[in-house]
Amino acid sequence: MSINGSMLSGVSGLKANSTALAVISDNISNVNTVAYKRSRANFQTLVTTEARQGSYNSGGVLSTNHAFVSGQGLLQRTESSTDLGISGNGFFVVSEQGGTLTTADARYFTRAGSFNVEKDGYLQNSAGFYLLGWELDEDGVVDIDPSSLTDLVPINVGNIGGTAEATTSVTFNANLQSSQTVSAEAATYDATDSTANMASGSVTPDFERSMEIIDSMGGKRTIYYSFLKTSTPNQWNAEVYVSPSTDIETGTGLVNGQIATGTVAFTSDGRLDTTNTTLPSSVTFLPSSTAAVTGSQIKWATAAGLSGQTLSMNIGSATSTSGLTQFDSPSNLLSTSSNGSTFGNLSNVEIDEEGYVTALFDNGESRRLYKVPVATFPSADNLTLQSGNVYGVSAQSGTFTLKEAGSAGAGAIAPATLEASTVDLSTEFTNMITVQRAYSAASKIITTSDEMMEELIRMKR
Repeated sequence: MSINGSMLSGVSGLKANSTALAVISDNISNVNTVAYKRSRANFQTLVTTEARQGSYNSGGVLSTNHAFVSGQGLLQRTESSTDLGISGNGFFVVSEQGGTLTTADARYFTRAGSFNVEKDGYLQNSAGFYLLGWELDEDGVVDIDPSSLTDLVPINVGNIGGTAEATTSVTFNANLQSSQTVSAEAATYDATDSTANMASGSVTPDFERSMEIIDSMGGKRTIYYSFLKTSTPNQWNAEVYVSPSTDIETGTGLVNGQIATGTVAFTSDGRLDTTNTTLPSSVTFLPSSTAAVTGSQIKWATAAGLSGQTLSMNIGSATSTSGLTQFDSPSNLLSTSSNGSTFGNLSNVEIDEEGYVTALFDNGESRRLYKVPVATFPSADNLTLQSGNVYGVSAQSGTFTLKEAGSAGAGAIAPATLEASTVDLSTEFTNMITVQRAYSAASKIITTSDEMMEELIRMKR
């Protein structure tokens, strides 16, 4: 073994331990970086062989960096609903810019989920990268391609307007008194005669109550349920009408704002007799743009400019104690309920464990807009680290697969949390001491080799 070879071996030790110190320095400096994954310097020997036996040629040492990208950091609770962590395997997909992306625009992968709404409404993390997701259609459905990044778009929550939900279902719960006296007006009652029905006010109902429904623009409309006992036992005339009547236009089969007419019948034990009840269970409001209506058709008034809607009217069933009943107690409204909501403004944005981005409105409505995917890799530890705590695909990492959060081996998304750095300071300081001593020992090799070389030179003199 030559003295020069020993000196070069010492030099390789200095280089390797310098690299190890750089790795440790990066770890320590990123102890508070969101979702930072610690790295470790791995040492391997360099061996030089020679044909003659009994001699040895030093090769030195080589240091390589190994990143523990797949390590799970501690999830810490935050106060922001747009902060995201991943509990388990996988990465968020991000881009360097918002707006419309092209196939040439780079996509990266990260677990740093400190996202906030930036000036244009996009979700951007503290390193400046934009969160990507699948955009849902009007029915809240998305066609998922696990191998296509181009289907993902930057998530924007700044262009969400207000929302209103039209009523599609109403429920009317009331009791009609069985001993109600049949009024004299019942004998002349005619639902189709504008001078002899309840909607016009010509006939006084035995029981009447109102409730509100919501149209397609979020406006409130009032409907009335009116009941008039008939001379037929356990049977009542019923009308449902809109007030004011000018809110709608009807065919010749309906008058004075009526939307439904018929009879309501009861069994001898006070429950609804659905077989003999003729009051319709649903009505359809045609759009305001409908040219004309005939028969029992209904449309919103032309000037209202409303879309059509179908209204399901639930008054109970023969086996239910809710809805309409006929017991010998005073007629009384028990409850009314309906869906739909008036216009509401965006109040908050939430992301759940499945990755759904949901807009919440101050009228109580909510709307799913996007779904955040989780990208997984066969060998995540071999991803290429980029600036900004993001990763790129390498030949050793394998190709990505986009999955729904919490399924098929992908981690669940933890809303309002951030993943902490996986750096442990006690471990890093201990490694620093070890590297420092190894560096000193390598320098001692060089010093000793220098002394031996000096001795060899003196022999020549």
